[in-house]
Amino acid sequence: MEMSKATIKKGSTVTVIAGDDKGKSGKVLQMFPENGRILVEGVNFVKKHMQKSEGNPQGGVVEREAPIAISNVKVDK
Repeated sequence: MEMSKATIKKGSTVTVIAGDDKGKSGKVLQMFPENGRILVEGVNFVKKHMQKSEGNPQGGVVEREAPIAISNVKVDK
């Protein structure tokens, strides 16, 4: 018996159902189907150390979203 799957697409609104950000929702910014992960706006922030460069003369620590497993989200209707 085959179950129907809700398709998650770029631009869809999803809610996190597992992990530290459980209950948060956001828009899908990017998909990584080869890894089974998606990037959701405002969810799963990590601190990234940035080296000084022309584009970022200050350098330092920046917070940004990291991909989350597709199995940890559900599509909002």
